[in-house]
Amino acid sequence: MRVLHVVHQYPPQQVGGTELYTQTVAQGMAARGHPVAVFTRSRGQGTGTACAVEDSVAIYRTWEGDPSPAVRYAAHFRRGPLLAAFDHVLAEFQPDVVHVQHLMGLPLAILERLRRERLPYIVTLHDYWWVCANAQLVTNYSATVCAGPRGYVNCTRCAVARSGGQGAILAPALWGSLARRGALLRRGLEEAAALLVSARFVADWYAAHSVPVERLRILPLGVDRPADFDRKRCDPRLPLQLVYIGSLSWLKGVHVALEAISGMEGTLELWVAGDPLTEPAYTERLAALAGANVHFVGRLDRAGVWQLLEKVDVLLAPSLSYETYCYSVHEALAAGVPVVASRLGVLAETVQDGVNGLLAQPGDVAAWRAAIRRLVEEPGLAARLASSATAPSTVEAHLAQLEQVYRAAVVEKSRA
Repeated sequence: MRVLHVVHQYPPQQVGGTELYTQTVAQGMAARGHPVAVFTRSRGQGTGTACAVEDSVAIYRTWEGDPSPAVRYAAHFRRGPLLAAFDHVLAEFQPDVVHVQHLMGLPLAILERLRRERLPYIVTLHDYWWVCANAQLVTNYSATVCAGPRGYVNCTRCAVARSGGQGAILAPALWGSLARRGALLRRGLEEAAALLVSARFVADWYAAHSVPVERLRILPLGVDRPADFDRKRCDPRLPLQLVYIGSLSWLKGVHVALEAISGMEGTLELWVAGDPLTEPAYTERLAALAGANVHFVGRLDRAGVWQLLEKVDVLLAPSLSYETYCYSVHEALAAGVPVVASRLGVLAETVQDGVNGLLAQPGDVAAWRAAIRRLVEEPGLAARLASSATAPSTVEAHLAQLEQVYRAAVVEKSRA
């Protein structure tokens, strides 16, 4: 099968969960003998569309400069160079099936093109963007977890707040565009051959928001530990080694972890791995909160992540919003590293309290301090939790299941 992936960003420019998953699956399917291509946006210098083969995958990058959030949002309704570039890729690569990973900043007319060309397509719901324009279900006006659109009135309020209030005069137009966006995406999901999610929580959430239940499939993502991985930690005689790996943004709750360990110097150390340029002001806030036992190591490549996991006892995942997967949590479990996570959404589904980690209320500094203090004061607790920390699925198992989904989509479309 000729498989085309569509994603808003791709490594090495951006390395988040969606991007890493897309790269892993694209390379994995290519290794299984399928011709694979990726269509994506590219920031920075350049014009037009360029194709480069990376690890047997054809990567089509279309340059668009460095657009603001408002420009990225407006791109959903435009049929300009990005859509023309996609049409070119369809004609040149001629896929049998298309895997839509994410369309943030891309024309929603891409879905219309796929329907017009009668191409079967799969959608992986990596976050909540298909219903929430913010993608993370956190409001811009109150910084609280949102239950989803309420007639798009609350969504309009979010958009106005994000503009700093400057968009208030455009509120009626914003409401109209958000409603239109919702209708376009809803139709796109209804026409998909399958809608993939990684956990029951995500499936239930989307089912409660009018997404076709019959098309939802839970397909656990896979993580493989490197063959040369050699974990050396869980020594109770040494200071407890904690790690946070991920985006340095308020939504991830890193500040909660830093406040929780304040005053615990000498008993533990915390390693923080993440790009300091994601939210520079937030990074400065974290630096101000950090004690001498907190070490910022910047953005790491995958090899660096695994090297860091070799020397730590526990990973922290203090998210304040609903995750849909959280790569770092699954990588930690695959590495035999237990996790302290927020009792929220998918994290509470993945981390079993007292089995492969501990759960604490999101945003509750006292609860997080108590959980971390347990690990410091109860000998053997970290080692006991580590003994039950395992990866839920392997990459190979995921690829085998995904291949079946692709084949079924192709067969179904051929019979239609």
